[in-house]
Amino acid sequence: MDEIVSAVLSGEATSEDFAALPVPQDYRATVVLADEVDMFKGMPASDRDPAKSLHMHRVATPELGPGEALIAVMASAVNYNTVWTALFEPLPTFDFLRRYGRTSPLAARHDLPYHVVGSDLAGVVLRTGPGVSAWKPGDEVVAHCLSVELESADGHNDTMLDPAQRIWGFETNFGGLAELSLVKANQLMPKPAHLTWEEAASPGLVNSTAYRQLVSSNGAAMKQGDTVLIWGASGGLGSYATQLALSGGAIPVCVVSSPEKAETCRRMGAELVIDRSAEGYRFWKNEHEQDPKEWRRFGAKIRELTGGEDPDIVFEHPGRETFGASVYVTRRGGTIVTCASTSGYQHQYDNRYLWMNLKRIIGTHFANYREAWEANRLVSRGKIHPTLSNVYPLEDAGQAALDVHRNVHQGKVGVLCLAPEEGLGVRNHELRERHLDAINRFRTFQE
Repeated sequence: MDEIVSAVLSGEATSEDFAALPVPQDYRATVVLADEVDMFKGMPASDRDPAKSLHMHRVATPELGPGEALIAVMASAVNYNTVWTALFEPLPTFDFLRRYGRTSPLAARHDLPYHVVGSDLAGVVLRTGPGVSAWKPGDEVVAHCLSVELESADGHNDTMLDPAQRIWGFETNFGGLAELSLVKANQLMPKPAHLTWEEAASPGLVNSTAYRQLVSSNGAAMKQGDTVLIWGASGGLGSYATQLALSGGAIPVCVVSSPEKAETCRRMGAELVIDRSAEGYRFWKNEHEQDPKEWRRFGAKIRELTGGEDPDIVFEHPGRETFGASVYVTRRGGTIVTCASTSGYQHQYDNRYLWMNLKRIIGTHFANYREAWEANRLVSRGKIHPTLSNVYPLEDAGQAALDVHRNVHQGKVGVLCLAPEEGLGVRNHELRERHLDAINRFRTFQE
């Protein structure tokens, strides 16, 4: 592994040099274990500790198949799907791996008693499998997390509709929180040259998800002038939605949970911010009953900020806690677009406000390759910036996941894998210098 790191850090190794490097037989990886899936049994998800279920193990390097690439992972990042995996919530991901493993002899590699997690990476191609022509050893890449088979016609208009669509590192094995990773070659995209390894690893999943959810015609198809309500606007997903709204000429209304997070949104350029903790919104009277008076109070606050306008688009991902309010405050004919349910999957809302006011609910999930490529291109050109706030070494990936689970973070939490320290991997220093303040604006946040 030291030889691989030395070649990457030299900045001078050729494709032939990387192809000549021996591939290690095993590597360090962050895993959950099949024999521990009941360790939190009977415990509420909010009380579970991902740092207890995520372990650092040495695992065997997987066989490289057709259309695949083996990546030396310099850095990765933590997403909510890694937290869910570590909590074994809503179900153990080993169920995904078993089902995938039954589909083909090659897929059987993924059905193991351990699950290497992580759905982001920035690194270097070490090897490519048969049939790969677009990438070669030594290419510096980031990976998006859509894994598809494309054997069905359903996926050829939008690969997210492929019946065999899976999220790499969540529904497949050999994810990015490790020293090596196995991906399909059609997951790879060029690493933004002006970013460090840890910065480049952080946008992938969330930036692509936000792009499809907000910008793409598969999502809300945001246009200039739209008012966009963004829940968790300084978080991993919302921070990219906020940037995309501002870059696209929309008007974000950012909802956050602390004065520090409100200030981060203002540093991104947002002017309309609601600190929900300061306002004391309680959308649920109890576990079973919501409070429409709080919906109305929330809607009035939005109109106060916007000069009387309701949101054209509500960017939803908290789920159960906020969904009733989201449906209520959306303007007549507007759109609620949802990609997650971090506070609970069982949504409740008053359907009268939906059907009688001709509102729409759209479900989106990650992004297809084209959408991910376009989202990455915006990062590469300095139009959208990483929102990295903290970085941990690989052995502390469990603590990084705990930060995300406890919501003590802003933006994204990064993890160094093979990169020996932060700040490495920059190739375009001129572009970086022009955007340095924007690149670092989340790094001032410390809990």
